[in-house]
Amino acid sequence: MAGAVVIGAGEGIGAAVARRFAKEGLPVALVARRAGTVDAVAETLRPSGVPVVRLTADAADDDALRGALDAAAAELGPADVVVYNAAIVQLDALGDLSSQGLLDALAVNVAGAATTAAHLLPGMAQRGSGTFVVTGGMPEPKPFTVSLSVSKAAVRALVGLLDEQFRDSGVHVATVTVDGPVAPGTAFDPDDIAEHYWRLHTQPKAEWETNVLHTDKTP
Repeated sequence: MAGAVVIGAGEGIGAAVARRFAKEGLPVALVARRAGTVDAVAETLRPSGVPVVRLTADAADDDALRGALDAAAAELGPADVVVYNAAIVQLDALGDLSSQGLLDALAVNVAGAATTAAHLLPGMAQRGSGTFVVTGGMPEPKPFTVSLSVSKAAVRALVGLLDEQFRDSGVHVATVTVDGPVAPGTAFDPDDIAEHYWRLHTQPKAEWETNVLHTDKTP
């Protein structure tokens, strides 16, 4: 039995994506730093009746993250779709963060995505199928969000590299770029944003997109 793995499965996009895949009957593995976060999201999936695996790991901790991914595979089998949604979202201008502070943000926002890809995408390529979607943002860098702007630019570069490496093997790699603050009932409602992830997962190969931009003008 395979399904979906959502890393960064907290309130907002992570929870909405998990619900969207569960709605289609896919088992879901939830990964977040805190057990309470995982449990709260898992409860929202209960009405779907799908198997839910609850896992905790810090996305910046390679060993913990790889261990969680292995635990998900042991419970559900190799994942059909993996969503990397973990991020440190904060306001910081140039000079606000130490070099270590910037590296800490990059470790979660970028390095965790690279670790996840390195751990799972070769297996997807061997099987000839799979989807890996990373939550992006900041299509235009802003001087009051330095760490996030730098991180999301790096995410776009990473997705481009992964697409080049794995597309011909049948692995769809993409990013959903969210250009605004996520909040229910707004143009950036997480349930609306989650539709992009499902659509990317179900796209025929001839129509594969590597980036979807969600703005306040998105239909």
